[in-house]
Amino acid sequence: MPASPPSPRPPAPQGRTGRPPVTSRAQILAAARELIDRDGWEKLTIRRLAAELGIGATTLYHHIQSKDDLLLLLLNHHVAQIEHPQLPGAPRERIVVAATALHDALAAWPWAAEVLSADGFVGLLDESAMWMVEAVVAGAEDHGCTPEQSVDVFRSLWYYTVGEVLVRAHSARRHAAGHPFAYRDDLDPSQVPRLAAIGVRWAALAARDIYPQGLRAFVDGLLAQATSVTSP
Repeated sequence: MPASPPSPRPPAPQGRTGRPPVTSRAQILAAARELIDRDGWEKLTIRRLAAELGIGATTLYHHIQSKDDLLLLLLNHHVAQIEHPQLPGAPRERIVVAATALHDALAAWPWAAEVLSADGFVGLLDESAMWMVEAVVAGAEDHGCTPEQSVDVFRSLWYYTVGEVLVRAHSARRHAAGHPFAYRDDLDPSQVPRLAAIGVRWAALAARDIYPQGLRAFVDGLLAQATSVTSP
């Protein structure tokens, strides 16, 4: 009697090949960051991330509750990886160093500034990710500011920093896409004489990195204004 033919092999599971099965949250965060770096955070979805990992969205929801939950995990993980600079003893310099570290962290990953561009974000961060905020607030208080003024100092520096990072990131994106804003060379000197004199030089002037100078001037002004109010 002839031997029975071998049973057909079951089909291989569908999904992205070349990746090991998801075994940790670290793998999920690494894949999410890869998607963000490649396509932008706005296009990150649970479904796209699951496809990137070669698993079903339902399986991914066992690890991540929602897109907002994923973004917060990414933010806290990103901040936790930042090397802590040596903070000076002088309060003013401590604020400058902490704000610069914050700026550099956001400049390296501008989408984080997009996500955090709303008041109240501090309450979403892990305590281990709050060290830059703590350094600025503590520096302001040690300089003589009240707690309320210290929060104002941080918020003002935060607005300045986020604004600078986002403008730079959006400008770079437009240039990369081939759609930079044009600078006019036909301005009427009788209407806007100073701008007409600058003309297209504005592009080169705007490209300069003046964040460090602006930061120091801003810190000095904020501290002087706050402490003068509390002085007798």
